[in-house]
Amino acid sequence: MAQQQETPGKILVVDDNQDSRELVIKILKGKGHQFVEAVDGEDALEQVAAELPDLILMDISLPKIDGHEVTRRLKQNKQFASIPVIALTAHAMKGDMEKALAAGCEGYISKPINVREFYDRIKEFLPTT
Repeated sequence: MAQQQETPGKILVVDDNQDSRELVIKILKGKGHQFVEAVDGEDALEQVAAELPDLILMDISLPKIDGHEVTRRLKQNKQFASIPVIALTAHAMKGDMEKALAAGCEGYISKPINVREFYDRIKEFLPTT
């Protein structure tokens, strides 16, 4: 019987804060993942269309188009609707998680991230072979 193992997927990291992106990318690189970066909502939509990532880590407070709206647009498009989106945001007030999930996010992680737990929180959304 073949053992199920993780395939390093391509992950789109959407965050306007360079330090936040670099921390997440450092964790992903250590696990063998490819990654693509986007710095605002418009860039995120362009990168999704160009790269077809396996997972999207979406900041909510983004320039141009916020993360809620980007997620709604992706989920309304048949080509991108099945790509899991995890909100990765400093919005951690009561009701923020519900807003992210209502916009179409499949998961929610508040910042600052716990480096030790971060990968375990996202790996369930990655493809396996």
